[in-house]
Amino acid sequence: PRLAPCLPPCLPPGPPGPSSLPGLRLDRIRAAKALVERAVKLHKIFSVQGPYPVIREALRSRGWVEKRLPRPLHKSTQSQGPGEDEGEEGENGADGAVNPRLCFLFILCQARMVRNETTYFYWTTRRDAIDCHALRKDQMINHYENAATFTTKVGLCVNLRNLQWFDSADPDTFFPRCYVLGAEDEKHAFIVDFRRTACTSLLQHVVETHNTETPQTEREHAQTDPLQVKNTCRIGPSIIETALRVCHEFLIDLDHGNIDRNTETSQCAEEQQWAEFLREYYLVVHDGAEIRNSALFLQPCAQMLQKLRHVCPQLDTDGVNNIWIIKPGAKSRGRGIICLNRLDDIMALVDRDRAMLRDSRWVVQKYLERPLLVHHTKFDVRQWFLVTDWNPLTVWFYGECYLRFSTQPYSTKNLHSSVHLCNNSIQKHFQPSKDRHPDLPEDNMWSCAQFRSFLSGQGREEQWESVVVPGMRQAVVRALQTAQDSVVHRRASFELYGADFMLGRDLRPWLLEINASPTMCCSTGVTSRLCPAVQTDTLRVVLDRRNNAHANTGGFQLIYKQPAVDVPQYMGVNLLIEGASIRRHRPQLKPPAPAPSKPLVQKSHTLAVMVQSNKENRTEKRRQLLPPELPLVAHTEPQRKARRLGHGSPTATLVPQSLSFSFNPSRAPRTRTTPNPSTCHRFTLPPAALDRRQLFSLPYEQSVAINKQNEHKV
Repeated sequence: PRLAPCLPPCLPPGPPGPSSLPGLRLDRIRAAKALVERAVKLHKIFSVQGPYPVIREALRSRGWVEKRLPRPLHKSTQSQGPGEDEGEEGENGADGAVNPRLCFLFILCQARMVRNETTYFYWTTRRDAIDCHALRKDQMINHYENAATFTTKVGLCVNLRNLQWFDSADPDTFFPRCYVLGAEDEKHAFIVDFRRTACTSLLQHVVETHNTETPQTEREHAQTDPLQVKNTCRIGPSIIETALRVCHEFLIDLDHGNIDRNTETSQCAEEQQWAEFLREYYLVVHDGAEIRNSALFLQPCAQMLQKLRHVCPQLDTDGVNNIWIIKPGAKSRGRGIICLNRLDDIMALVDRDRAMLRDSRWVVQKYLERPLLVHHTKFDVRQWFLVTDWNPLTVWFYGECYLRFSTQPYSTKNLHSSVHLCNNSIQKHFQPSKDRHPDLPEDNMWSCAQFRSFLSGQGREEQWESVVVPGMRQAVVRALQTAQDSVVHRRASFELYGADFMLGRDLRPWLLEINASPTMCCSTGVTSRLCPAVQTDTLRVVLDRRNNAHANTGGFQLIYKQPAVDVPQYMGVNLLIEGASIRRHRPQLKPPAPAPSKPLVQKSHTLAVMVQSNKENRTEKRRQLLPPELPLVAHTEPQRKARRLGHGSPTATLVPQSLSFSFNPSRAPRTRTTPNPSTCHRFTLPPAALDRRQLFSLPYEQSVAINKQNEHKV
């Protein structure tokens, strides 16, 4: 009975042979051939890469036939793509999870028959296992191209900063502050944030130390570790004054009041002041040193913190120890993650690996020092969601999730990964603490039903539906909106993701990261029930609902579907302007006005009248001599040559010694042409008339004589 589901549904198991193998009877081969022919006709050929026996069984039950993919030559953890969470040890065994004694039946009857057929459904662990560009429109695959823009820590950090262009929400209300240390401006911003957080943490330390109304849990975190030797040195109150001044300047900067600020302190002196401040801050917060007369600053510190809460949504979760979590930008399952609380240690760790720093693969994120605890133990939440389309963006949210606990009690003084990292791949290497609460599970996992029962015992069960679930849905949708322009849209693709959340003490969910190819390892009783259900319900959404819009979708609920957006064709970064060029208008050259001269005022007027009269007479006689309807082309080659050679100003007019007029009926009047000697008439002006101004300045009798001579030659 355990091996029967491996056979096709239409092939009843035959009587076992001597070696407990099904017999290869002719009727079985014919039935397998009929099943293959029907699957080929209906385009029901699938290929699965990786340990997914649930996917294989669910597809075979729908009449699909598997086409085996070639096994990879090398299988290592380094072959995992960025942001992919699959590949933990003990995940459903080897590829196929089928008894080797039965594989020959499928190879002979099905796999061999479809080896040359086209695969219409791909399910792979890695998104680069199949070339999406080579797929046809009707071929489905469980990955989107370029999804690493939000499934890596670097991509999610960068994309959420653009949320203001998609939504009015502030990313600081659901995503801890994050910086990419590979860029210089990001590194500088992180250093500024670390120093400012040290100031706010110091103010909280002063208030919580002297305020009796502070909750007991916060006072416990403000105190030092019992195993730690208390520092007996005393710090001056100037450290509190510095923290108050920095916070006050921060509030002014938010209102753009720093525009006219005069910074007289040099950068070197400022760095020395910050180094001294952080040294004293470490002594007070980490080593337990006391501040003299700190009680006098209780009220100013409380008032400043009250102002900061209106502009800093993460102030209550920042705590007093200024802990930051450093993550490799493209790794999953908690690999390479470490928690640190000193600026020098963080920069030394990052600078140690220059290759990763150069590739901008180091991410530093503010650690949530005050999360919601279950029996003094930290946990996080793994939530599945499914994207079936990117235009319009269509998101399905799974109705169940599970909690992952750490093996050690929570403490901000112990920065070991067994305390702060809840990944199952990390915690399985540690033994549970002897002081662990007996109500916590031995396998470090809870279902959401068990967690809701825990909240019910605290009188907060209704906040699961009113605070936790809506917050997780909004965080997922907003993260996807910021990556919508980067992910390559493909109609026949889909992808299942796993989002990790932490809950604050007010049950507000905080998004930590999003993983592609979330693990389907049935390592505990919780995952043994949920992981197969998630895979089965995924096929219900992507396959059954394509043929029936009212098909059962299992635990998936449609939470978001935006209107379709017409995306313009991408033209690249080179912006072009198309159109016709406009030629500059060249004004006609006008003769310069004659120089004013008192003796020639009356003669100039008379000369102008005579020139105009003579011009009209010459024009009329020329019309009589020219053939009818022939355009007149004037050749002014001397002027063009003079301009080309650089002689004369552009506004001056050259009067040639000879003017040529050609009669060319085949060209427009303004077209340049070479004069034909047979149709050209030439006349020459006297040398004294080369300059028009000299011509105008001649006596009246001499000008009349010249005009008559010209008329005679014409």
